[in-house]
Amino acid sequence: MTEPQALYLERRMTPADAAGFVRDGDTVVVPTGVGEPPALLHALSERRNALRNVAVSQILPLRKFAYLDPETRANIRHDAYFFGGATRAGGQAGWVDFIPAYFSELPMLIDRGLSPADVVVSMASPMDEHGYFSLALAPDYTMAAIRRARVVLLEVNPNVPFANGNCHIHISQVTGLVESAEALFEVGLPQIGPVQEAIGKYVADLIDDGATLQIGYGGIPDAVVMQLQHKRDLGIHTEMIGDGILSLIESGAVTNRQKTFMPGKTVATFALGSRRLYRHLHRNPAVEMHPVDFTNDPYIAARNDKLCAINATLQIDLLGQCGSESLGHLPYSGTGGQVDFVRAANRSKDGKAFIVLPSTAKNDTVSRIAPVLSPGTHVTTSKNDINYVVTEYGVAELRGKTAKQRAQALIGIAHPDFRAELREAAKRMGLL
Repeated sequence: MTEPQALYLERRMTPADAAGFVRDGDTVVVPTGVGEPPALLHALSERRNALRNVAVSQILPLRKFAYLDPETRANIRHDAYFFGGATRAGGQAGWVDFIPAYFSELPMLIDRGLSPADVVVSMASPMDEHGYFSLALAPDYTMAAIRRARVVLLEVNPNVPFANGNCHIHISQVTGLVESAEALFEVGLPQIGPVQEAIGKYVADLIDDGATLQIGYGGIPDAVVMQLQHKRDLGIHTEMIGDGILSLIESGAVTNRQKTFMPGKTVATFALGSRRLYRHLHRNPAVEMHPVDFTNDPYIAARNDKLCAINATLQIDLLGQCGSESLGHLPYSGTGGQVDFVRAANRSKDGKAFIVLPSTAKNDTVSRIAPVLSPGTHVTTSKNDINYVVTEYGVAELRGKTAKQRAQALIGIAHPDFRAELREAAKRMGLL
């Protein structure tokens, strides 16, 4: 028996025993999305009444674990880096708190002790012959948290791929591990309607062969992906790899050959898709998973010429300020990596940053292009960073334009039913 194998057996335990390492006052860091370990988080939930003042920090939780309970918030609370379906209602009701931050800077906040990381829990691949596990599903901020944590707990699952990149942890760094064989959480491609399809076509027409893509989360970015399969020699440098990107790889549209940074490699920091996607990551030399301070750093990502960043927003005002993470003052998602990649695309040679949104909400009763953002809206992408804005009615290119030119361009891609009142509001504001 090798030393890594001996350590593996020594540190294998039940989920309940692993959850016992969490102390009062600890912050437990959980990876993004599918990287969350269900057996460990169920066990932590079962133990919550015995704990006090424990925080769980995570981007995009996928399951509503029992600890997500306002009645036991004094025992375990959730401090969100980004809201998902499991935490959004709690965030809007006030019993789930959040940490405003750029996705790219979360590792720095953890490294400097500004955001605590006492315990890390994560999904992991089976151990290789050298004693290493792969955190292929989400190395994101998790690798930084492992450097700071007192306790590292892994849920080892044979369905987790062993990916390449800076996403590996050695058995000597592991405090305890549990074994599970539960199927990984899967997220399919969204339904695409005519509005999303129209927006996708406008964006696709502006993406050249040989461009490198960052694709954000959501139906409209995926609608863009679905209309790129005729392109040639696309590259991928993104935060999320999903089934949309996999479809481009399988169609031959993505080759990564013309990337000017890490040519030949698809680069991402978390995976969210189907079993087919997760299998694609397994020991694939053409894919690397890296921490988010590498993938999302604007200076690093911008080393890719012709970087095209495609991200969605909820509302935009006539100056170009984007509210992408709240509905008025009510939190909805989070800052995530939108600004990281908008700035990266702006720095990239021949890069293009796209912000996409339907022209209306609430069954065409509300214009998403507004004179000013709704009161309390969290500004995500600033007026100084915005470049292309795309609705189903066209494209407004704002970078370098005056305030008046921006207002005219945005009104021109608003829903026709709202253009007259937007013009009147713009006149009152001195923009027309």
